Amino acid sequence: MMVAGGLVAVLVVAVLRHGPGGVTGTRIEAAVAPTFANLIHVQRSILGMPPLEASTLRASAQCHKVGIAKETRGAGDWTCTLLWFTPGQRTPLRDTFDLSVTPDGCYTATADGAEAHLGGPTLTAPDGTTITNLLYTFDGCFDTSGSVAAP
Repeated sequence: MMVAGGLVAVLVVAVLRHGPGGVTGTRIEAAVAPTFANLIHVQRSILGMPPLEASTLRASAQCHKVGIAKETRGAGDWTCTLLWFTPGQRTPLRDTFDLSVTPDGCYTATADGAEAHLGGPTLTAPDGTTITNLLYTFDGCFDTSGSVAAP
């Protein structure tokens, strides 16, 4: 009886870890890139810059789990490289974020290093006020159940 209970526990963990749902690189990538692009749109508005629709940025993400070779799923520390374009630009801008991802699909992304085109934790607005840089650290969540639709 005790052995059967142990086997059930192992199966439940295996299904939760490798089943159709859960935290995966694909789900993280599908969540982080549009969130980043939407924040650029909002931040430009806050800074009084001309509007730039998120879709024109063509943001994409490539994410991998930190410290575990070939691991493509699970909560924990991830690194994501975001590639995005400003209008008329042929070469993508590249920014790297460290992510802390929870089992429920929520994450905090923080810029890795001093990215010249992102700035630091705060920015100076044209009127001289200091504002929080929405692109330096941001939070989001994604669905961990079912399948992910192709972008």
